[in-house]
Amino acid sequence: MAVVVAKFGGSSLADAEQIIKMKSIVLADENRRYIVPSAPGKRHADDEKITDLFYELHKEPEKEGSGAYGKILERFSQIRDRLSLKTPIEKHIAEILVCLKAGASEDFAASRGEYLNGLLIADLLGFDFIDPADVIFFRADGVYDHARTVPVLAQELKKHERAVIPGFYGSLPDGTIKTFSRGGSDITGSIVACAADAALYENWTDVSGFLKADPRIVSNPKKIDTITYRELRELSYMGATVLHEDSIFPVLEDAIPICVKNTNDPDDPGTRIVPTLDAEVDTSFEKSITGIAGKKNFTVITIEKNGMNAEIGFGRRVLSCLETFGIPFEHIPSGIDSLCVVIADCRIDGCSTQLIDEIHRVCNPDSVEISNNMALIATVGRGMIRRVGISAKLFAALAQSGVNVRMIDQGSSEMNIIVGVENDDFEKAVRAIYDALV
Repeated sequence: MAVVVAKFGGSSLADAEQIIKMKSIVLADENRRYIVPSAPGKRHADDEKITDLFYELHKEPEKEGSGAYGKILERFSQIRDRLSLKTPIEKHIAEILVCLKAGASEDFAASRGEYLNGLLIADLLGFDFIDPADVIFFRADGVYDHARTVPVLAQELKKHERAVIPGFYGSLPDGTIKTFSRGGSDITGSIVACAADAALYENWTDVSGFLKADPRIVSNPKKIDTITYRELRELSYMGATVLHEDSIFPVLEDAIPICVKNTNDPDDPGTRIVPTLDAEVDTSFEKSITGIAGKKNFTVITIEKNGMNAEIGFGRRVLSCLETFGIPFEHIPSGIDSLCVVIADCRIDGCSTQLIDEIHRVCNPDSVEISNNMALIATVGRGMIRRVGISAKLFAALAQSGVNVRMIDQGSSEMNIIVGVENDDFEKAVRAIYDALV
C-alpha cells in the first residue's frame, strides 16, 4: 500500500467544524496513514491562535483561573465536546500548567497546542498517537538532527499502521522540548514523509495551492499547477508564504512530491511540487513564468574601484568586512569596476557607518555608495531559458510604468531575474511584471 502523509495547518483545524472536514479528507483515502496536525489557528480575524495563548500562559502560569489558561481550556473543551470525544483534556492542560509552574521552557509551552490537538485528532480518527519528543531529535546546539531522527522515526512508524504525529517540535539530547523556528509543522510533515518513504506528502491549508503573485498586490492572480523544488525555494525565499522553503529539504533527497491543497475545497487539485519537470513545449510568456514574488527593505552597497576585475582577492576582502560585523548578504551583482552587495535592512541596522569605514580601510575603493529603502522582485520560471524576449518585455513593462530599476541580477541557471527598485515602487512594479508576462 502506498503511503500518503497529510499535514493540516492551524486554519484547517481551528475549530470542531474544520476538524470534521479534516476527518472526511483523511478517511476518503486509505493511503493517508500518517497525519501531522498543527495547533488550532484563528477562527476569525479577531481571534487568538492557541500557540500565542500558550506563550502568554508561559509568562504568567500562576494566573490559571482566568486569561490565557481559561481561553485554552475553553477552546479545547469545546472541540472535544463538539466531537463527542473522551480525551480528558482538562487533565492534560492541568498537567501542562504544573510543568510551566515548575519552570518548563517557552518551547515546551509553545508546543502544547500541537500536542493537545494531536491527542484529540488521534481520538477522533481512531489512530495511534506518537509524541514527536520521542522520535524527532535536535542536537545540543538546537539544530535539527536528521541523521538521528529518520531511522528512529522510520522504525517507530513501522509499529503503527496509522498514527497522528503532532507538528512543530521534537526534543534535545537532555529530553527537553525544542521547537522548529520557522514553518514548524510543515517541516515535521516533511520529516514524517521522508521516514515513511511516502509516495506523496500532502500539505492541507486554507488556500488552493500557490498563486503566481501576491493577491494583495495583483487582483485575482492565476494559480500555479506544478512547480519544482528549485522554483519553490526561489519564490519562498522572496516572500511567497504558503509553504516555507525549509520544509522541502527532508523530502528533497528522496524526491517525494508535495501537494498543497485546500481543506475547504478538497476537490481542487491544488499545486503539485515535484523534484524536476521539463520546461513546457509551449513557449508562451505565461507558460515560461512560474511566479513573481518580492520583499521590501533592503540596502544596496555599491563599491567602485578602477581595475577591480584584475585585483585578486577583492571580492573576498569585501565579504570579510561583512563577516567582521556578522552580516549575511543576499546578492552580489557585479561589473568590471563595480560590485554591489545587497543586505536586508534588519541585518545592517545600527552598523552601516562602521561597515562602510571597514570597507574603505580593507579594500581601498574609489567610492562606496549606500542606497536604502530598496525592494527586490524575483521573476521565476523553469521555462525562461527557452523563451526569447523575457527580459526585454519585463524591463519594457517597468519603463512604461515609470519604475526606475536600480539593480539587476540574473542567476546563471536563467531560472530567475531579480530587479531592485525603490520601496515606493514595489507594488507598481510587481503588477507591471505580472501584467506583461502572465
